[in-house]
Amino acid sequence: MSEQKTPVAEQRSAPDSDSGSGGTASGSHAPGSTARGSAAPGTSFLHGSGARSLGLLIALAALFAIGFITSGERFLAIENILTILRYASIIGVISVGVTFVITAGGIDLSVGSVMGLTTVVASLTAVQLAATQSSWLLMVLIALAVGAVAGLVNGVIIAYGNVVAFIATLAMLVGARGLAELISGRRTLIVNNRDFLGFMRADFLGIPVLVWIFLLVAVGGWFLLNRTTFGRRTIAIGGNFEASRLAGIKVKRHLVMLYVLAGFAAGIAGLMMMGRTTAGTSTHGLLFELEAIAAVVVGGTLLSGGRGTIVGTVLGVLIFSTLTNVFTQNNMDTSVQALAKGVIIVVAVLLQQRFAARNERRAKAKPLKV
Repeated sequence: MSEQKTPVAEQRSAPDSDSGSGGTASGSHAPGSTARGSAAPGTSFLHGSGARSLGLLIALAALFAIGFITSGERFLAIENILTILRYASIIGVISVGVTFVITAGGIDLSVGSVMGLTTVVASLTAVQLAATQSSWLLMVLIALAVGAVAGLVNGVIIAYGNVVAFIATLAMLVGARGLAELISGRRTLIVNNRDFLGFMRADFLGIPVLVWIFLLVAVGGWFLLNRTTFGRRTIAIGGNFEASRLAGIKVKRHLVMLYVLAGFAAGIAGLMMMGRTTAGTSTHGLLFELEAIAAVVVGGTLLSGGRGTIVGTVLGVLIFSTLTNVFTQNNMDTSVQALAKGVIIVVAVLLQQRFAARNERRAKAKPLKV
């Protein structure tokens, strides 16, 4: 079927994005039509993405208040705020890529290992020597290419090999980490390219370049998910895979592109990690995939697919980054940090299930005006 026949599935799933109310397809209706008993203007905002974002903002503000109470003025110092943002930026870039995959009903457990692999390949002596003789952008291109190729392998195995995403990306998690160890000989490779380090460690308007990169990726991700056909198709596939296929969306090809996007984001994060640590190593990105998935879920993206929110993902990343900083400022045990994050994830998933069930009941009870 032609790709021009996609609007039906896309329009039905569009409300689940950042800009929508989070309703189901059965509860959506065409622009200009009204539903009997529908909520008053603004009510959908209070029950949809606006309410979720507001709740995350309140949680973030509460963490800042706790940090100020327990650590005093040093918590609110500019340098500490920048530390929180630097920590959030690398995980944040990975999380944006993961948001697209989860929105489509998939999962990617390999992004942390792929990130480590990109740092190793881009830090090889031969690559750095070639970059010194030409341009440090060569290191950037190689890292991005490695990430994209890893994502391509994931996508092809999942979409065309019909392998469950969990298994395929778990295999990539192990394989990419092992390949990175073989290439590096289990050694830490030092980044010596001064131009590359100068750019990655620079500040612009008093804000680190790493934070600016995160901001650009987040804005680009929001636009791609909410203002393009690619984003609408991503949401549609997550909402109903078979209906999307019947509507004319080339779902297999689209899934491949989503995993390439996640790998590409992992490549960007790898470059950021190289700039921050001045090193490439197979241990970079260890467990980052779990932190990214946690931030995406806490942010409001449904694990079952069909609803994705970049704004929520950014807030979820900032919440975990701030929480880590609060614990660090108060010299609390890392085990307590892990326990607190686990509790937050469980609560977020329980709330997701509750809101999803409520929205489904509301959609079924809302008759459409013919």
